Amino acid sequence: MNITFYKYQGAGNDFIFVDNRYEIFPKENKELIAHLCNRHFGIGADGLILIENDEKSDFKMTYFNPDSSQTMCGNGARCAVAFAKKLNIIDTSTNFTAYDGPHNANVNEDTTVSLEMIDVDNVEVYKDHVFTNTGTLHHVELVDDLENYPVVELGRKLRNEVYGKEGSNINFIQQVNKNTFNIRTYERGVEDETLACGTGVTAAAIAAHKIGKTIETVVNLNAVGGKLQVSFNIIDNVYKNVILTGPAQFVFEGTINI
Repeated sequence: MNITFYKYQGAGNDFIFVDNRYEIFPKENKELIAHLCNRHFGIGADGLILIENDEKSDFKMTYFNPDSSQTMCGNGARCAVAFAKKLNIIDTSTNFTAYDGPHNANVNEDTTVSLEMIDVDNVEVYKDHVFTNTGTLHHVELVDDLENYPVVELGRKLRNEVYGKEGSNINFIQQVNKNTFNIRTYERGVEDETLACGTGVTAAAIAAHKIGKTIETVVNLNAVGGKLQVSFNIIDNVYKNVILTGPAQFVFEGTINI
Protein backbone atom coordinates (compact mmCIF):
# COMPACT_ATOMS: atom_id res chain seq x y z
CA MET A 1 0.00 0.00 0.00
CA ASN A 2 1.28 3.47 -0.91
CA ILE A 3 0.83 6.24 1.62
CA THR A 4 1.53 9.95 1.34
CA PHE A 5 3.81 11.38 4.00
CA TYR A 6 5.01 14.87 4.83
CA LYS A 7 8.26 16.01 6.45
CA TYR A 8 8.34 18.97 8.85
CA GLN A 9 11.07 20.33 11.06
CA GLY A 10 11.10 22.62 14.06
CA ALA A 11 14.57 23.99 14.82
CA GLY A 12 16.08 20.90 13.23
CA ASN A 13 13.86 18.47 15.13
CA ASP A 14 12.34 16.59 12.18
CA PHE A 15 9.21 14.50 11.85
CA ILE A 16 7.30 12.31 9.43
CA PHE A 17 3.60 13.19 9.27
CA VAL A 18 0.72 11.06 8.02
CA ASP A 19 -2.88 12.24 7.72
CA ASN A 20 -4.53 9.34 9.54
CA ARG A 21 -8.06 10.71 9.84
CA TYR A 22 -9.27 7.70 7.82
CA GLU A 23 -7.18 5.29 9.91
CA ILE A 24 -5.02 4.08 7.05
CA PHE A 25 -1.76 3.75 8.97
CA PRO A 26 -0.97 0.47 10.81
CA LYS A 27 0.24 2.16 14.00
CA GLU A 28 0.60 -1.13 15.88
CA ASN A 29 3.45 -2.07 13.50
CA LYS A 30 6.53 -1.15 15.56
CA GLU A 31 8.95 -2.43 12.94
CA LEU A 32 7.38 -0.17 10.31
CA ILE A 33 7.67 2.91 12.53
CA ALA A 34 11.34 2.14 13.20
CA HIS A 35 11.95 1.57 9.48
CA LEU A 36 10.33 4.83 8.39
CA CYS A 37 12.30 6.83 10.97
CA ASN A 38 15.60 5.16 10.02
CA ARG A 39 17.88 7.70 8.31
CA HIS A 40 19.70 5.07 6.24
CA PHE A 41 16.96 2.69 5.14
CA GLY A 42 13.75 4.71 5.55
CA ILE A 43 12.59 8.30 5.24
CA GLY A 44 14.51 9.42 8.31
CA ALA A 45 13.16 11.43 11.25
CA ASP A 46 13.29 11.99 15.00
CA GLY A 47 9.73 10.69 15.20
CA LEU A 48 6.52 9.84 13.36
CA ILE A 49 3.28 11.76 13.94
CA LEU A 50 -0.26 10.83 12.96
CA ILE A 51 -2.98 13.45 12.68
CA GLU A 52 -6.23 11.80 13.73
CA ASN A 53 -9.84 12.67 14.44
CA ASP A 54 -10.82 13.65 17.96
CA GLU A 55 -14.34 14.16 19.29
CA LYS A 56 -13.39 16.84 21.82
CA SER A 57 -10.88 18.96 19.86
CA ASP A 58 -9.79 19.95 16.36
CA PHE A 59 -7.55 16.92 16.00
CA LYS A 60 -5.48 14.36 17.87
CA MET A 61 -1.71 14.18 17.55
CA THR A 62 -0.34 10.66 18.02
CA TYR A 63 3.44 10.74 18.37
CA PHE A 64 5.87 7.82 18.10
CA ASN A 65 9.58 7.86 18.85
CA PRO A 66 11.71 5.81 16.45
CA ASP A 67 11.52 2.93 18.96
CA SER A 68 7.69 3.22 18.73
CA SER A 69 7.32 4.47 22.32
CA GLN A 70 4.75 7.23 22.75
CA THR A 71 5.15 10.52 24.57
CA MET A 72 4.55 14.25 24.24
CA CYS A 73 6.79 16.12 21.82
CA GLY A 74 6.82 19.92 21.94
CA ASN A 75 8.42 20.61 18.57
CA GLY A 76 6.41 17.79 17.04
CA ALA A 77 3.23 19.36 18.39
CA ARG A 78 4.14 22.76 16.93
CA CYS A 79 4.78 21.10 13.57
CA ALA A 80 1.49 19.21 13.93
CA VAL A 81 -0.30 22.55 14.21
CA ALA A 82 1.41 23.76 11.02
CA PHE A 83 0.46 20.52 9.27
CA ALA A 84 -3.16 20.77 10.45
CA LYS A 85 -3.27 24.25 8.94
CA LYS A 86 -1.90 22.86 5.66
CA LEU A 87 -4.70 20.25 5.72
CA ASN A 88 -7.27 23.05 6.34
CA ILE A 89 -8.30 21.43 9.62
CA ILE A 90 -7.60 24.72 11.40
CA ASP A 91 -6.93 28.35 10.56
CA THR A 92 -4.52 30.18 12.86
CA SER A 93 -5.61 28.92 16.28
CA THR A 94 -6.46 25.49 17.59
CA ASN A 95 -7.21 23.25 20.51
CA PHE A 96 -5.94 19.71 20.01
CA THR A 97 -5.19 16.57 22.00
CA ALA A 98 -1.75 15.06 22.55
CA TYR A 99 -0.27 12.31 24.73
CA ASP A 100 -0.29 14.54 27.81
CA GLY A 101 -3.76 16.01 27.26
CA PRO A 102 -5.30 19.06 25.57
CA HIS A 103 -3.24 21.95 24.20
CA ASN A 104 -3.96 25.36 22.71
CA ALA A 105 -1.74 26.76 19.97
CA ASN A 106 -1.48 29.63 17.49
CA VAL A 107 0.18 30.05 14.10
CA ASN A 108 1.81 33.49 14.18
CA GLU A 109 2.17 35.97 11.33
CA ASP A 110 5.88 35.14 11.02
CA THR A 111 4.88 31.43 10.59
CA THR A 112 6.27 30.47 13.98
CA VAL A 113 3.94 28.41 16.16
CA SER A 114 3.23 29.15 19.83
CA LEU A 115 2.16 26.13 21.85
CA GLU A 116 0.69 26.13 25.34
CA MET A 117 2.43 23.43 27.36
CA ILE A 118 1.16 21.73 30.51
CA ASP A 119 1.44 23.43 33.91
CA VAL A 120 4.56 22.35 35.80
CA ASP A 121 4.08 22.02 39.55
CA ASN A 122 6.94 19.71 40.50
CA VAL A 123 10.52 20.83 39.86
CA GLU A 124 13.03 18.72 41.78
CA VAL A 125 16.32 20.51 42.50
CA TYR A 126 19.41 18.43 43.22
CA LYS A 127 23.06 19.35 43.76
CA ASP A 128 24.10 19.03 40.11
CA HIS A 129 20.83 18.89 38.15
CA VAL A 130 17.12 19.61 38.03
CA PHE A 131 14.45 17.03 37.21
CA THR A 132 10.94 17.80 35.98
CA ASN A 133 8.14 16.72 33.67
CA THR A 134 7.06 19.09 30.88
CA GLY A 135 4.99 16.47 29.07
CA THR A 136 7.83 14.00 29.24
CA LEU A 137 10.64 13.48 31.77
CA HIS A 138 13.68 15.78 31.70
CA HIS A 139 17.02 15.98 33.49
CA VAL A 140 18.61 19.44 33.15
CA GLU A 141 22.26 20.06 33.96
CA LEU A 142 24.27 23.30 33.79
CA VAL A 143 27.73 22.80 32.22
CA ASP A 144 30.71 24.73 30.86
CA ASP A 145 31.99 24.51 27.27
CA LEU A 146 28.75 23.04 25.94
CA GLU A 147 30.04 23.06 22.37
CA ASN A 148 32.63 20.40 23.21
CA TYR A 149 30.64 18.56 25.87
CA PRO A 150 30.25 14.75 25.40
CA VAL A 151 26.46 14.97 25.15
CA VAL A 152 25.86 11.56 23.59
CA GLU A 153 28.25 9.65 25.85
CA LEU A 154 27.15 11.20 29.13
CA GLY A 155 23.53 11.61 28.08
CA ARG A 156 23.24 7.90 27.26
CA LYS A 157 24.92 6.98 30.53
CA LEU A 158 22.56 9.11 32.61
CA ARG A 159 19.51 8.02 30.63
CA ASN A 160 20.25 4.33 31.25
CA GLU A 161 22.22 4.08 34.49
CA VAL A 162 20.40 6.73 36.53
CA TYR A 163 16.87 6.56 35.12
CA GLY A 164 16.70 2.89 34.18
CA LYS A 165 14.20 1.28 31.85
CA GLU A 166 11.78 4.23 31.82
CA GLY A 167 14.62 6.62 31.11
CA SER A 168 14.64 10.39 30.83
CA ASN A 169 15.67 12.97 28.29
CA ILE A 170 18.97 14.55 29.28
CA ASN A 171 19.59 18.27 28.69
CA PHE A 172 22.87 20.12 29.08
CA ILE A 173 22.72 23.92 29.16
CA GLN A 174 25.16 26.81 29.28
CA GLN A 175 24.18 30.37 30.20
CA VAL A 176 24.81 33.10 27.62
CA ASN A 177 23.23 36.12 29.34
CA LYS A 178 20.51 36.95 31.84
CA ASN A 179 17.74 35.26 29.86
CA THR A 180 19.49 33.21 27.17
CA PHE A 181 20.91 29.68 27.33
CA ASN A 182 22.48 27.32 24.84
CA ILE A 183 21.16 23.77 25.02
CA ARG A 184 21.95 20.30 23.73
CA THR A 185 19.67 17.31 24.35
CA TYR A 186 19.99 13.53 24.39
CA GLU A 187 16.54 12.10 23.74
CA ARG A 188 15.26 8.78 24.98
CA GLY A 189 13.36 6.90 22.29
CA VAL A 190 15.64 8.42 19.67
CA GLU A 191 18.63 7.30 21.78
CA ASP A 192 20.85 9.99 20.37
CA GLU A 193 21.35 13.75 20.40
CA THR A 194 18.71 15.66 18.46
CA LEU A 195 19.10 19.15 17.01
CA ALA A 196 16.35 20.45 19.30
CA CYS A 197 13.76 19.26 21.81
CA GLY A 198 10.67 21.31 22.60
CA THR A 199 9.83 19.73 25.95
CA GLY A 200 13.56 19.90 26.70
CA VAL A 201 13.93 23.64 26.17
CA THR A 202 10.76 24.11 28.22
CA ALA A 203 12.28 22.09 31.05
CA ALA A 204 15.57 24.00 30.73
CA ALA A 205 13.88 27.40 30.95
CA ILE A 206 11.90 26.39 34.02
CA ALA A 207 14.93 24.75 35.64
CA ALA A 208 17.10 27.82 35.07
CA HIS A 209 14.44 30.00 36.65
CA LYS A 210 13.89 27.62 39.56
CA ILE A 211 17.58 27.63 40.57
CA GLY A 212 17.94 31.40 40.12
CA LYS A 213 20.07 31.45 37.00
CA THR A 214 17.49 33.80 35.50
CA ILE A 215 14.72 35.90 36.99
CA GLU A 216 13.14 36.50 33.59
CA THR A 217 9.86 34.87 32.61
CA VAL A 218 10.71 34.94 28.90
CA VAL A 219 13.72 32.75 28.22
CA ASN A 220 15.56 32.27 24.92
CA LEU A 221 17.06 28.88 24.13
CA ASN A 222 19.64 28.32 21.41
CA ALA A 223 19.38 24.70 20.31
CA VAL A 224 21.79 23.21 17.81
CA GLY A 225 19.14 23.45 15.08
CA GLY A 226 17.67 26.85 15.85
CA LYS A 227 16.23 29.30 18.32
CA LEU A 228 13.24 28.67 20.58
CA GLN A 229 11.57 30.75 23.26
CA VAL A 230 9.75 29.77 26.43
CA SER A 231 7.55 32.11 28.48
CA PHE A 232 5.60 31.42 31.67
CA ASN A 233 3.93 32.83 34.76
CA ILE A 234 4.55 31.63 38.32
CA ILE A 235 1.38 31.36 40.36
CA ASP A 236 1.52 29.75 43.83
CA ASN A 237 4.87 28.12 42.95
CA VAL A 238 3.37 26.53 39.84
CA TYR A 239 4.65 27.36 36.34
CA LYS A 240 1.50 28.23 34.40
CA ASN A 241 0.71 29.65 30.96
CA VAL A 242 3.86 27.98 29.70
CA ILE A 243 4.27 28.87 26.02
CA LEU A 244 6.81 27.32 23.64
CA THR A 245 7.41 29.36 20.46
CA GLY A 246 9.58 28.61 17.45
CA PRO A 247 9.70 27.66 13.78
CA ALA A 248 7.61 24.86 12.29
CA GLN A 249 8.53 24.41 8.66
CA PHE A 250 7.32 22.15 5.86
CA VAL A 251 10.23 20.35 4.16
CA PHE A 252 8.79 18.04 1.50
CA GLU A 253 6.13 15.43 0.79
CA GLY A 254 6.30 12.07 -0.93
CA THR A 255 4.84 8.60 -1.15
CA ILE A 256 6.21 5.34 0.18
CA ASN A 257 5.08 1.75 -0.11
CA ILE A 258 4.44 0.08 3.24
